[in-house]
Amino acid sequence: MLNRVRSAVAHLVSSGGAPPSRPKSPDLPNATSAPPAAPPQAPRSPPARAGSGGAAPARTVEARASFSRPTFLQLSPGGLRRADDHAGRAVQSPPDTGRRLPWSTGYAEVINAGKSRHNEDQACCEVVYVEGRRSVSGAPREPSRGQGLCFYYWGLFDGHAGGGAAEMASRLLHRHIREQLKDLVEILQDPLPPPLCLLSTPGAPGSSDSSQLVGPQSCWSSQKEVTHESLVVGAIENAFQLMDEQMARERRGHQVEGGCCALVVVYLLGKVYVANAGDSRAIIVRNGEIIPMSREFTPETERQRLQLLGFLKPELLGGEFTHLEFPRRVQPKELGQRMLYRDHNMTGWAYKKIELEDLRFPLVCGEGKKARVMATIGVTRGLGDHNLRVCSSTLPIKPFLSCFPEVRVYDLTQYEHCPDDVLVLGTDGLWDVTSDCEVAATVDRVLSAYEPNDPSRYTALAQALVLGARGTPRDRGWRLPNNKLGSGDDISVFVIPLGGPGSYS
Repeated sequence: MLNRVRSAVAHLVSSGGAPPSRPKSPDLPNATSAPPAAPPQAPRSPPARAGSGGAAPARTVEARASFSRPTFLQLSPGGLRRADDHAGRAVQSPPDTGRRLPWSTGYAEVINAGKSRHNEDQACCEVVYVEGRRSVSGAPREPSRGQGLCFYYWGLFDGHAGGGAAEMASRLLHRHIREQLKDLVEILQDPLPPPLCLLSTPGAPGSSDSSQLVGPQSCWSSQKEVTHESLVVGAIENAFQLMDEQMARERRGHQVEGGCCALVVVYLLGKVYVANAGDSRAIIVRNGEIIPMSREFTPETERQRLQLLGFLKPELLGGEFTHLEFPRRVQPKELGQRMLYRDHNMTGWAYKKIELEDLRFPLVCGEGKKARVMATIGVTRGLGDHNLRVCSSTLPIKPFLSCFPEVRVYDLTQYEHCPDDVLVLGTDGLWDVTSDCEVAATVDRVLSAYEPNDPSRYTALAQALVLGARGTPRDRGWRLPNNKLGSGDDISVFVIPLGGPGSYS
């Protein structure tokens, strides 16, 4: 066991070689649905092409199959090679061709400094139309009745142990959200409170006489208040779970290797929903004020949840780990002594007598960025990781990893926003070396150099944030102006303006 643990600590999940080429996963059924009237459409960027006319060189085709970037970047084969260059680490942004992302969103990314063979981050930006599946009464919706809904969507997916999960999530998660919203179209447009039940179509399976289902009302004199906002939150949460389940089903046939952290923003009916599962981060910078819109999920921040699961289901620990936490690894010579410890129900520390089972490796070990679950993975929420095992062991780690995001809501209609108010999304490559205050300072410095109605200002801001975290190449690696190490990780950043360009209605 000791050799196994040493090997596990030495091999981070995020490192590794090239992922194998992977066929595309089949899209969800009914991937597109035509609205009764054409809604505003997102400027969709075409995928990178192999070349104009004739067959592409074999080397180009091979590189494209094993390495892909967001289609809105519109990278040529040469651009793909530059984006995949660890030595140059060129910053990539959508071309300034007039076809901008929704809301004039800014985006920039850069590959890692050799941590993995390819950039394992992925990104998605879409305008999605939702056509109602049925009316509140339960009857199927006629195509000509009512109007659907549009939601704006941004997603950052930070892959680890391969880019397959991140790529799959970037293509399909927004479709799962749309499917979950189909039953809510009419409800969300109705100012009345949501109905308790959605009735089935008369004669359809599941429909029955309600008098046979409802019991005495004495214990149910009142009904819990459910808001429209909470319905959207629930739809997003369910979509994450369904995406994770799809990855589990298709991980063999479609080689969906690894896992990914997911940071998603949905704008719907005046509100911004920020869903985070992993260690990416979102903040709003409004009039110089910083408003956190997410929190990171790591072995340290979720210690008690992990310990509780290990306590309730000790079989998941395989007799090799202990759910208890100690300030350091317990030594055999300390048997019988009293040492500080923390259990799942504790935030403070206490002393306990060291017993034989306390010599097992701790479920959560390390501190900060070095903290790991079962000496293997440094994040506790995300999508995928269904094949992840403790190094040199058959113990699965997935039971300790949650696919459910934390969703925070920001009501855009409650504030007067100026063009300098932005929502910044970044993978951990940005936040490892950049604080919230430093990001806010960059927002002020960059945006003040542009006219308020210049839509390119947000792309320039995203590029400045990526460049600031990457640093410049020197003799001893990529360095920041203070000579500290820059981020060696993949870095991806969205800058979403909250005022000025863009229609939020």
